[in-house]
Amino acid sequence: MNKLLILLAVAGGLMSCGKSPDKFQIDSPDGQIELEISLIDSVLQYQIDWEAREVIGKSELQIFPGSELRILNSSEREHESTWNPVWGQFSSILDHYKELELELDIESKQVKGKLLARVYNDGVAFRFVLIEGSKPGEATFVCSYDLPDGSSFYVPSGENEPLGPVCLSELYEHQTTKNARGRQRALKIPVVVETPDHQFLALLESDLYAAQGFKVMHVEVDPGKEIINSSNKVELNHEELVTPWRVILLGKSAGDLLTSTTTVNLATPCELEDTDWIKPGKTLWDWRVHGFTATDGFRYEINTESYIRFIDFAAENEIEYFLIDAGWYRGHGDRQFEVRDNLDMQKVSNYADEKGIGLILYYDRQRGDFGDEELFPYYHSLGAIGIKYGFMGSNVPFSRDAIRMSSESSLLIDFHDNPLPFTGIRRTYPNAVTREYCHAQQDSRRAFTPESFLKMAHINAITGPLDMNNGNFDITGINKGLRMKGPRIQNSYPSTAVSEAARTLIIFSGLVCIPDAPEAYEAKIDLFEFIKEQPVGKWDDSRVLNSKIGEYITTARRHGDEWFLGSVISQQGGTLDIELDFLEAGRDYVVTFYEDTEETHCKTNPEAYRVRKGSVEKGDIIQANLAPGGGHCMWIRPIGKE
Repeated sequence: MNKLLILLAVAGGLMSCGKSPDKFQIDSPDGQIELEISLIDSVLQYQIDWEAREVIGKSELQIFPGSELRILNSSEREHESTWNPVWGQFSSILDHYKELELELDIESKQVKGKLLARVYNDGVAFRFVLIEGSKPGEATFVCSYDLPDGSSFYVPSGENEPLGPVCLSELYEHQTTKNARGRQRALKIPVVVETPDHQFLALLESDLYAAQGFKVMHVEVDPGKEIINSSNKVELNHEELVTPWRVILLGKSAGDLLTSTTTVNLATPCELEDTDWIKPGKTLWDWRVHGFTATDGFRYEINTESYIRFIDFAAENEIEYFLIDAGWYRGHGDRQFEVRDNLDMQKVSNYADEKGIGLILYYDRQRGDFGDEELFPYYHSLGAIGIKYGFMGSNVPFSRDAIRMSSESSLLIDFHDNPLPFTGIRRTYPNAVTREYCHAQQDSRRAFTPESFLKMAHINAITGPLDMNNGNFDITGINKGLRMKGPRIQNSYPSTAVSEAARTLIIFSGLVCIPDAPEAYEAKIDLFEFIKEQPVGKWDDSRVLNSKIGEYITTARRHGDEWFLGSVISQQGGTLDIELDFLEAGRDYVVTFYEDTEETHCKTNPEAYRVRKGSVEKGDIIQANLAPGGGHCMWIRPIGKE
């Protein structure tokens, strides 16, 4: 271990002080993670060993830095229960941890509180709660991380490809480089760490919802101390101050971090009494189709006729929703929106309702603030079942209130345009189905590469559901510049049709937004089957079978006794071994393969694919051949259900 400390802080408070060392130890339920907390020289310190190997050396936990702190008492407990999310990667979640509670007295601040430290089988979490005292001034929740020398780091980069792998000095160099607006870059969460022993950690937070007054956790490098330092202050104006959970996830592969349930276990339980109206699913989307001309000569625009065609295709192919993006209204006044010419929104709403398709409508806050108190009831009155909220920004209380108010109007909500990560919120308010905490495909009219996708799929996705807009089938047409909202640079979109299908499964979301024209899907309806049959958000089990950041990933998800598998690879292409050891023994399965061909290439022949059927059983190893920038999909179900 070197002095490589990652200091993560947000508002909240507590620090430590003590004349003699007090030491406490608590292990994970399976005994593989050992957490030690000590009070030494007025500072609370912790250390984590995993499988008898140190993964985080002596590191600090602070609030009110410099204040005297005493540990008054300690207690331990073990908790084990299961709960059922409204939707998600699993239909049942085990919440099993051991918890150490330290009662604290911050004498110089005349404040009492406690530190909660929970240890799961795949991670550790800390939270401070201040419960007595005057709550003077402000507080700062600080958590540092002493990581192994030689570790590599990855971090999200807003609507760009994530940064990494980099060393600490390179991370600092990135931080000190100003962005296009002349502002210093802020490092985002999660910070993903690969140790020299190829173990993986993710540093992030959960349950920001319950932490009144706190901003989202941010990270910065302090080169003088060789640390990563993150600190946000909070005004102590609440009777009880609760910090977010500071979370450290552990995985033997990068993929292990993606299916961890620790962050949702730490989140506040569901606040809604009635969740029957919340239905995850797939949605068609108009924005990227503007200007597309179908084979019958029809040109898609913002008008009633175009939207009727979308709704018809959705109804015919069991797509639950249709998302209408920016441009459907010119502005608003007198408590109503001014709908665009050539668009009869009432007719569209009635037709969607008749066909059983839910409408999701975009709201652009930059074009004038309608007022959220009136906004959500108004969208509900238009017949919408969801809102795509643009340009909300990183305002935590504003975002928290929007999620709550949208639920009061029975609206799903999808945050766009640099939203907060808000990890765990889908448990508390399951109507928060997704957000664009990534570079969505073709956003800002820029395409991302397979490598960009593979980084975001491993890094940004740790925070929860993403709206990445995968699933384009007319890649050749997009590359030719035939779309009004396509990439500005022609031939800048390297992908394959099979890779696009696989991405819709790999990226977990409560709303999978597929961005291409109905006719593009009709032309490849046999490949579209893989997207159509996915029961989005209704998964019983999810696993990442192969994973290497920036290089490849294989994700498997189960609904009932059917499995869906998707793989994506970098522009190097190659073969992935996919082990089917998760199938039920003694049972025969039929599988539909959706594959690249020998001629497929993400740049020169992106739309070549084949669909074939076969049979598999438990223990089989599928050697999936993926074209450069390509993909591979499987739909497996028991014989008799095909």
